[in-house]
Amino acid sequence: MNRVGPLAGIVASSVLALAACGSDETPGGDSAQTASPSPSAEPGGAPTASPTAAPTESASDSPSPAPTPEVRAFTLAATGDVLLHEPLWTQARLDADPDGTWNFSPQLRHVRPVIEAADLAVCHLEVPIAPVDGPFEAYPTFSGPPQIVPALAETGYDACTTASNHTFDQGAAGVDRTLDALDDAGLSHAGSARTPEEADEVTIVDVDTPGGPVAVALISYTFGFNGIPYPDGETWRSNLIERDAILDDAAAARESGAEVVVVSMHWGDEYVHEPNAQQSELAPTLIASPDIDLLLGHHAHVVQPVEEFDGQWVVYGMGNMMANHAEPKGPRSEGLLVRFTFSEEPDDGSFTVTAAEYLPLYQTYEPPVEVLDVPGALAAGEVGSAGQDRLEQALDRTVEIVESRKAADAGLSMIDAG
Repeated sequence: MNRVGPLAGIVASSVLALAACGSDETPGGDSAQTASPSPSAEPGGAPTASPTAAPTESASDSPSPAPTPEVRAFTLAATGDVLLHEPLWTQARLDADPDGTWNFSPQLRHVRPVIEAADLAVCHLEVPIAPVDGPFEAYPTFSGPPQIVPALAETGYDACTTASNHTFDQGAAGVDRTLDALDDAGLSHAGSARTPEEADEVTIVDVDTPGGPVAVALISYTFGFNGIPYPDGETWRSNLIERDAILDDAAAARESGAEVVVVSMHWGDEYVHEPNAQQSELAPTLIASPDIDLLLGHHAHVVQPVEEFDGQWVVYGMGNMMANHAEPKGPRSEGLLVRFTFSEEPDDGSFTVTAAEYLPLYQTYEPPVEVLDVPGALAAGEVGSAGQDRLEQALDRTVEIVESRKAADAGLSMIDAG
């Protein structure tokens, strides 16, 4: 891993040392060596020759100062639950490619520009993946069409977290198929595992920046598995929310070279906007750890607040990214995309959040089923099957909930619809 900052510091020190050994310089940078006097005129008018001056070092021969390393910075975008109900794959079948392959990408076209532009984009794939020919299942035990995975990659996602209450809906085979599909699509993943060795590995994504790569660790946890036991008692298959285990894993990620550690939490009460007792107790403790830089929550299927703690950020719940619940619909149609800019501190190479942003989303329930960028749809007058009034309600509610803990006062802003 190329840590540009420390390396440049070593180079700079070496150059300065060489310069100090080669010559003494005045504070203004001119040579302190005294030059021979210039030829002068005698009273008779004829110039007298002075001794030939030793050649002085030209500016081009002087050691060049070491270039200042470019401060590394990157954007991270994240979204809520990808929960594949039947209307979503019905739409994918209607949008099928010419060869008949179901295509989920059109459902994500409105949010693709923001996701694609992020340096690191993280989804939460809540459901296990089915075999190519199915059977496909929705609530209560999910088994999603595998065509969703290449669509996520095409939309611009780089990684998906997978620890959820539905992780074991299709047993060990479902876990294995899901991770195989993510691998095939080039998507990193965290939260479940095929082998004990994989469970022990830290998922680190190297994010390219003009100043050099940044190592970002993803770790993922869930409150439970809907009463489904670990397959064959293999407790390494996925991660439950346990405070000490999360803190230990974050510390291990840091020791493995992570410069930023992002924790994914599948938690909260379904369809409730306010964080529950577990969220309220754990969030301040976890985000106070020097090994954790950001908490991203999901599971409630409705939007929950964003809160800042001494410069660190907690997103309690991003609602749904893709879903199509039965009645009541209402807030379950609403979701959240968050985007954080992490910037390197030049003095010590650590990373802090220098911008926190969000974008209200809306999942339409009537054809065409699609995910809308709410401010963008309203600004363009392209409100789809949701309609103007419903999107305005979604926007107002999302802003009220997201900013209910004074996040806007701490610097949270909405992503520009333009």
